[in-house]
Amino acid sequence: MVTTRTVEYPADGLTMIGHLALPAGVDRRPAVLIGPEGMGLSDVERRRADALAELGYVALAFDLHGGRYLGDPEEMLARCMPLLADPDRMRGIGHAALDVLHAEPRADPDRIAAVGYGTGGAIALELGRHGVDLRAIGTVNGLTTGRPGEAARIRCPVWAGVGSEDPIMPRAQRDAFTAEMQAAGVDWRLVVYGGALHAFHHPSVDHTVRPGVGYHPRHAQRAWLDIVDLLAECLPVTD
Repeated sequence: MVTTRTVEYPADGLTMIGHLALPAGVDRRPAVLIGPEGMGLSDVERRRADALAELGYVALAFDLHGGRYLGDPEEMLARCMPLLADPDRMRGIGHAALDVLHAEPRADPDRIAAVGYGTGGAIALELGRHGVDLRAIGTVNGLTTGRPGEAARIRCPVWAGVGSEDPIMPRAQRDAFTAEMQAAGVDWRLVVYGGALHAFHHPSVDHTVRPGVGYHPRHAQRAWLDIVDLLAECLPVTD
């Protein structure tokens, strides 16, 4: 039976409020960081953490905004755009979440993957560029490029997913991302989901969303299964 608890920890000058999900048993298990879209941690990511715990992983859905969910697009952009332009801040948020996993007795510190969506995906990539020993990185809608040469520090496979009609991650951005990964010698994959917009994986919410953002249920399920397959390949759960 999966157990969950809220965890508070400092990062980016805030008190972050993450969601930790633990699988049944008492043994050490591989662990997964789950980073949310720019709006922040929601029940969508909490449910994903719980689903990974059902599969046998210790999963931490980490926070971006000190316990707040930024439903107003302008407020979200005002916080996330400077964050996305500052790799050191992104790494600080990612490392703080990693510290929570390292302090959890059930989490195997030598078997950790990072999966993120949008801003959370950018943070997962920055952990890799910082040389963190991860077993896999997955990023959806977060095909960001980093500072020159730093992608060579990524030591694990990188899987990326994006909607073909995503105006925030257009073809030029996809091409820049894949060129960076290829030049760095990274084991990378890119899946382009036909007809999908930005945040296609995120169920519809009741607040105003920006143009170019929309839910695509079939591709959302496919992207989730692709991430589960990535983890099964790179971070298998062994009983």
